[in-house]
Amino acid sequence: MAKFLMLGKYSVEGVKGIAAQRTPKVAEAIQKAGGKVHAMYALLGAFDVAFIVEFPGNAEALKASIATTKLTGIGFTTCPAMPVEEFDKITG
Repeated sequence: MAKFLMLGKYSVEGVKGIAAQRTPKVAEAIQKAGGKVHAMYALLGAFDVAFIVEFPGNAEALKASIATTKLTGIGFTTCPAMPVEEFDKITG
């Protein structure tokens, strides 16, 4: 399984739907797409939320990104992530 960062920015409609009850629904949508949630963070700055997740591949990450956007009104930028140690081996 590959790690991904899902970085989200609230839309106006997404802000209206903020509720603690929505968080488990988001985790469930990610799991239904074949993913596993490692962490969820609220942020200040360019993005409002960040999820650290794992998926078997890009297709599952894309499916989860679209599903969570539909569910929450949060627009996601989903990025593959690689441990620095693995990056060092590849580039070393």
